[in-house]
Amino acid sequence: MEERKWFKEMSMYQIWPRSFKDGNGDGIGDLKGVMSKLDYIKSLGVDAIWFSPLYVSPQADYGYDIADYCDINPDYGTLDEFKEVLAAAHERGLKVIMDLVINHTSDQHEWFKKSVKREEPFTDFYIWRDGKGKNGKKAPNNWMSTFPGSAWEYVPERGQYYLHLYAKEQPDLNHDNPTVREYIKKVMRFWLDMGVDGFREDVITEISKADGLPNGFPLMPASRGMEHYNHGPHIHEYLSDYRTVIKDYDAFQVGEAPLLTPKKALGYVVGDERELDMCIGFQHMEADCILIGWLKTPFSLKKLKKVYDNWQTTLYQKGWNANYLENHDQPRVISRYGSEKYRVESGKALAMMYSFLSGTQFIYQGQEIGMTCPYFDKYPEGTDPWAQFKDVSTFCVRDLMRKFGFSQKHILKVAHTAARDCARTPVQWTAGKNAGFSDGEPWYAVNPNYTEVNVEAAEKDPNSLLNFYRKIIALRKQYKDAAVYGKFEIHLKRHPHLFVYDKIAEDGTKLTVVLNLSDKAIPCKKFAKYIPSDAQELLSVYDGCSFAAVTKPYEGKLYISNVRTGE
Repeated sequence: MEERKWFKEMSMYQIWPRSFKDGNGDGIGDLKGVMSKLDYIKSLGVDAIWFSPLYVSPQADYGYDIADYCDINPDYGTLDEFKEVLAAAHERGLKVIMDLVINHTSDQHEWFKKSVKREEPFTDFYIWRDGKGKNGKKAPNNWMSTFPGSAWEYVPERGQYYLHLYAKEQPDLNHDNPTVREYIKKVMRFWLDMGVDGFREDVITEISKADGLPNGFPLMPASRGMEHYNHGPHIHEYLSDYRTVIKDYDAFQVGEAPLLTPKKALGYVVGDERELDMCIGFQHMEADCILIGWLKTPFSLKKLKKVYDNWQTTLYQKGWNANYLENHDQPRVISRYGSEKYRVESGKALAMMYSFLSGTQFIYQGQEIGMTCPYFDKYPEGTDPWAQFKDVSTFCVRDLMRKFGFSQKHILKVAHTAARDCARTPVQWTAGKNAGFSDGEPWYAVNPNYTEVNVEAAEKDPNSLLNFYRKIIALRKQYKDAAVYGKFEIHLKRHPHLFVYDKIAEDGTKLTVVLNLSDKAIPCKKFAKYIPSDAQELLSVYDGCSFAAVTKPYEGKLYISNVRTGE
């Protein structure tokens, strides 16, 4: 029997604070804005909020470059304001999860500044190495940053290079140094003592680097060396160390883990001695690309189903899944896996697709109203198209693609469903000025479709995607024995457009999900035999409509039955 835990049954709402809601009119989302929308978040039926980084940061990577782990960025408010939001969330029964970014800090962090000067105990807080070659002018090895370019930056003041797996403003911490780990545990306790309920941990499986930092596989155009730092030699030792803090508070941990397979995930999430409660993987977000979103391929439902089948069956009654379709790193899923033409219908179908899989459910701000990706290749004549972008990784990928001969037209077209900027446009609250996000000039342009796609309009429509998400979250709780903990059985694995699966509880209660994830008409006889004879309909993409001879575009239904009693 699957072990019952509070975090397993959660639906969690992610806030990327800069674009959520501006409460003071300066054009930047903030804690005042969050406070004003707590009742809205609660109305969704979710159980927790995950805040992307709120900490003091120069914003080179919009908060994932932290200059002070124990204070709030002035753009977002104050520590006292955070405590008020925390208390107000808890009063509403919402848990609060913080982003913990400990693979790297900002180069503006006091730890790094003192490390440059070799001040103890910070001398070896980061990964410093002498250069190679004549006069030490060559980088210590051939590793590449995830934001393409060398992973090494030279500091004349210290006379050495430091490692940065991401932007040069994000130097990697040296977790081989026990003192670093003790400082990180102090940070964790700071927030847990305040009442925070746990952490989402950024690229956490990259904190252990191979001894000697050997050269990486030479043919990798980007992220060269990842085989020597992802799931590194001491990763389980270090995560177990950090887990001791979590156990003291009965808190929650979800770790982001690049290049993760279900088999490898089991090494992190199984049993009482697990190092993480669940992992955020990426395989299911590669159904329209090759490894990274910029290498586009046509969307493949068969590829997606294979990934889900593997994760659901491998982790069943052993580990736990983190189920998401969007976050701050993933462009809007309707523009990728769905259809902007059938925005509401495909949004509902995709919501139904992932919400009844075993695992904790994550929903990203704006996902619940069907926000879509902006079109970056449509810009005013005579303007610089690259002025539209804010994200450091977009510029790095652009430069790399240029080196490989891709045209500006192609890069801008691909950016529509590949750039992280797509997920970071302001949340669309109303059809009014600036989509109701801010009274001032927004820090980032609002998607022009805000006049149609906004919370205010969705609230008034009983058949909106927003209200569909509310129904789904409620059903997931009501039938959690099957939806959350049930056994996954997939049908029609090879069908290119149909996704049909069962979730079966130990008492025999069965939920059956039937989806046409395309704009094509599919004969219902293709899946009719998988709908139990005693099935009762719980939810439908097209409210009040029964399946006809063929499906409508993105038509889908959720049924309940009992495979033991037929009752």
